[in-house]
Amino acid sequence: MHNFPLRGITVVVTGTKITTSILSKVHSLGGEALAYPLIDTKEIIEPYDHIQIQMARNLDWLIFTSQNAVKVFIDKLRRNSVKPTEFKGKIAAVGKKTAELLEYHGFQVNFMPSVYSADVFVKEFPDIAGNNPRCLFVRGKKAKDTLKKGLPFRIKEWNVYETVENLATVDPLMHLIQTVERPIIIFASPSAVDVYAQHIAPFTKDQNVKYAAIGHITEAALHRNGLDVTYKPKTYTMESVIEEIVKKEDANQ
Repeated sequence: MHNFPLRGITVVVTGTKITTSILSKVHSLGGEALAYPLIDTKEIIEPYDHIQIQMARNLDWLIFTSQNAVKVFIDKLRRNSVKPTEFKGKIAAVGKKTAELLEYHGFQVNFMPSVYSADVFVKEFPDIAGNNPRCLFVRGKKAKDTLKKGLPFRIKEWNVYETVENLATVDPLMHLIQTVERPIIIFASPSAVDVYAQHIAPFTKDQNVKYAAIGHITEAALHRNGLDVTYKPKTYTMESVIEEIVKKEDANQ
């Protein structure tokens, strides 16, 4: 492997601001790393948030599938002066970064699926969840109903944030695609793919762009919009997609 395997390559991250920590990694490998968040998150604040928190304290399991949900949940706890140590149940997390963020804030993660995906979670979680567990899925408003439909028991859901389009980045990203040779654009969620497919892809079809997907759900969203996926790691993390890019680009040099 070359010392700087990404030299001369531009890598673009399109997720919310919370996914951009990987930029320094790209820089260290010699690449140009840019963040053009096509989506953003907005906390949903309700008058009964404190009631939801008190209810959550006594459940068997809290389930998180995104860092954004963890961040907003922690903000709600702080606003209501509730500490992680006050929760009696266990924690399930989908994703390494999601688990790390929970642990950073004082929660112990008791279960993670073997693949960081909701459809794998629903297959593996019932075996360790216990008999008719009382579960709360802390989620974004646009999260799919994979858990609700796939688990063999009922779960409560709490929408703590909503995903919104960040159209301010559309024109700058379109300009980059038209001026930079062979950029690699990383997608970590179908929501970001949807914004790209609607506002950018129709106007940049002739450009030489490569796409990377974190997770098979995101990959499917790209394919559904007629976009080929060049990089898709087996492990669904931002670090793994960078490793996949390095491996393929290094082989091409």
